[in-house]
Amino acid sequence: MEQPSPPTSLPKYLAEGIPKQNVETLRDVRKYVDILIEYREQPVEADELPDSAQPVDRDNNGMGTVVKEKVKCGDETCKCASGNLGDMHGPYLYRYYREGGKLTSEYLGKP
Repeated sequence: MEQPSPPTSLPKYLAEGIPKQNVETLRDVRKYVDILIEYREQPVEADELPDSAQPVDRDNNGMGTVVKEKVKCGDETCKCASGNLGDMHGPYLYRYYREGGKLTSEYLGKP
């Protein structure tokens, strides 16, 4: 049996390094990857989100939570700088997910 070809999406350093590992190390890598996938696919809980975010749905690809959120624009002279929800911009859609051990958000657009 020939060694299988790596997926084309795999970074070169992994495509070259993984086949060099012994079976025990490969099993450890598989366990770690499974745990990492489970961690990243778990929904973000409401208490982890900013106060101005309202959960809408779990993301369709299973990674994170989609929310409607009102935001500040960053201009200190804008009325949104008050922090009052009625003065803030939006709502806009964001997806919150876990990456590299921290909570991250991605702008999705207007609802």
